[in-house]
Amino acid sequence: MSGGLVRVSSSTPIDAEEADLKVGKAKTHAAGLTAVRISMATALKQMGPVRTARNLLRLNQVEGFDCMSCAWPDPDNKHRHTAEFCENGAKAVSWEGTRDTVGPEFFAQHSVAELNTQTEHWLEKQGRLTHPMVLRPGATHYEPIDWDDAFRLIGEQLNALGNPDEALFYTSGRASNEAAFVYQLFARAFGTNNLPDCSNMCHESTGVGLSESIGIGKGSVSLQDIHEADLIVVCGQNPGTNHPRMLSALEQAKHRGARILAINPLREAGLLKFNNPQTPKGMLKGAQLADQFLQIRSNGDLALWQAFGHLLLEAEERNPGTVVDREFVESSTVGFEQYRKHLGELDWDEVLTATGLTREEIESAAELLATSKKIVTCWAMGITQHRNAVATIKEIVNVTLMRGMIGVPGAGLCPVRGHSNVQGDRSMGVWEQSPDSFLDKLRDEFGFEPPRHHGYDAVNAVRALRDGKARAFIGLGGNFVSAMSDTTVTEAGMRSAALTVQISTKLNRSHLAHGSTALILPTLGRTEKDLTGGIVQRVTVEDSMSAVHASRGRSEPAGELLRSEVDILCGIASATLGDRVDVPWTEFARDYDQIRQRIGRVVPGCENYAEVIRERGGFTMPHPPRDSRTFPTPEGKAVFTASPLQVLTVPEGRVVLQTMRSHDQFNTTIYGLNDRYRGIKSGRRVVFISAADLAELGFADGDVVNLVSEWEDGIERRADEFRLVEYSTPKGCVAAYYPETNPLIPLDSTALDSNTPTSKWVVVRLERRA
Repeated sequence: MSGGLVRVSSSTPIDAEEADLKVGKAKTHAAGLTAVRISMATALKQMGPVRTARNLLRLNQVEGFDCMSCAWPDPDNKHRHTAEFCENGAKAVSWEGTRDTVGPEFFAQHSVAELNTQTEHWLEKQGRLTHPMVLRPGATHYEPIDWDDAFRLIGEQLNALGNPDEALFYTSGRASNEAAFVYQLFARAFGTNNLPDCSNMCHESTGVGLSESIGIGKGSVSLQDIHEADLIVVCGQNPGTNHPRMLSALEQAKHRGARILAINPLREAGLLKFNNPQTPKGMLKGAQLADQFLQIRSNGDLALWQAFGHLLLEAEERNPGTVVDREFVESSTVGFEQYRKHLGELDWDEVLTATGLTREEIESAAELLATSKKIVTCWAMGITQHRNAVATIKEIVNVTLMRGMIGVPGAGLCPVRGHSNVQGDRSMGVWEQSPDSFLDKLRDEFGFEPPRHHGYDAVNAVRALRDGKARAFIGLGGNFVSAMSDTTVTEAGMRSAALTVQISTKLNRSHLAHGSTALILPTLGRTEKDLTGGIVQRVTVEDSMSAVHASRGRSEPAGELLRSEVDILCGIASATLGDRVDVPWTEFARDYDQIRQRIGRVVPGCENYAEVIRERGGFTMPHPPRDSRTFPTPEGKAVFTASPLQVLTVPEGRVVLQTMRSHDQFNTTIYGLNDRYRGIKSGRRVVFISAADLAELGFADGDVVNLVSEWEDGIERRADEFRLVEYSTPKGCVAAYYPETNPLIPLDSTALDSNTPTSKWVVVRLERRA
């Protein structure tokens, strides 16, 4: 190649079914009768009628189990429906509850090399893992291994490392609080803080931005606040696909008179209208959602929220005391004057360039913010996965503080978490940067000195594998290889490891990009009975709004050899550490209440955890800004910040790619090849692009292209064979599904301060397919 560029092509397999790709019209509403039909058809096909009834009727119920997909909170006990789940929740339960299984015969028939030619969809579709399996150095096939031998092998490999920091302990958001607590305890007793988790890839920017602004990295609202708000801002989020039960809360708020301001590059069906399948009226008529829709350019949100702040301050100057909550600002915040002065110098030409909006559109939305009395602002990955994500979140906080919209009913900050218990994992100590106060509690409770230096987050974990600084990887759930950015680098790093261990329910790519020694340890799912220790066990989770509650499966396990996450982790810990630390791993596995008692003494806000969790509905974790309008920042007050307005530009002939889910997937789990809300059937390798970009770049709807990302490191990253689909998206901005496009995201392209991959800002060129 000319110019000294290095070309790296993705080897992501292409599904044969995509030959039948069809593109139709995008939908203008979410849910409805179609969602019910697809939910039931999927469940019956995967689980059969008996298990379908048993599982779906217990999904998100007080005495049932928590959905393993999104972290949207449950209504209180009086307002739960019999069918308290969405279409994608039903798919998640069906996918886990499938009657298909993958055992030793499957692995004897299929080599690792052969499995690597299959797609993510095909791999997971094969069924539930049922036996512990090992791939020994030089072997071509996984083979069965006894549980005790597996634990012994892992312990030997971990103890053979040069130092504890050569081990990585990754966690997905599926893990329970009990499993997460045991996991981080094991890692720290082993001697490392290398605890990367899925939050590093999604809401880490939220945690950093909120912690620095209000002193706690969690949202400040309850579900009741959503219902009571008179303005709900939904930005960088697609609730119809990613958090469908949120639509019910938005509908209820609308019935009470709320207005909704939607801000997103794509005009998603779930932002426009909701046909609620729970009621005849909802099914037939539906509820209009967005009162105003701002179709913003990707990465325009920082400029937009600064413009909102500017306009609100101007409105306050015209009518003093009507917009800025001066009493709150003066008594409970710092930095307001610097913030006000900074916005006085706002460059409107830059704002309009960054957002792609008109000044009239922005002023109209700002009027909603100025005149509403109770405002909840929601956001998700469309905000957090940008270079300037932390600064953008701080701008959202600035406007919230200015209006006094925190710590009062019907108002506040609402980051919507993507995975079921990702917030609970962090509360339990799964964090590479846990504060000394938490580590002190561990020391006092368990009698060992935890390491104090910070560990690797997800991006730095891949760098450590790449550079030979990490040699062992243990994955508690998830599909790290496919979820991470720069897939080629991530796969190579995993293959360079001496040991990889995956605690999983289904086969995925991370089992195939493996270390010299690799193990697959099959675990129980949320839906299944856990009789570890000979008693009925239950676990706990924390939702997006800090509510903690119990979860207990009732279905028969997919296989006799399956063990719970807690049991597996305790077995590994015991085999690795022996009597080096005084932790009762065996007792923990026999009775999870023993773990909850320790959680109650270690984790802030979880006092008497084992006792309070028995209460119906659980409890809500403390949140000082929400509960008492106090802010545990170093300043002792909420903090206004002034961030420079950076307008990211795109070279001529290039466009900006954002990665996203289809409606038939959850994170890297692909349920099917359809995305009916966007009009896609039997395909995933599509790029949504505006008519203006098609014309300017010389392409036509239906053309097949290769995607080539360009980064300052001089490497061209490629993903091949994508069909162009003309769609309503801002000029210069295109969208495509992950994980197929994760190879295009450079490992070093991350958000400032949070180190989150910039999955919503990837500069690419479209190369015509020969």
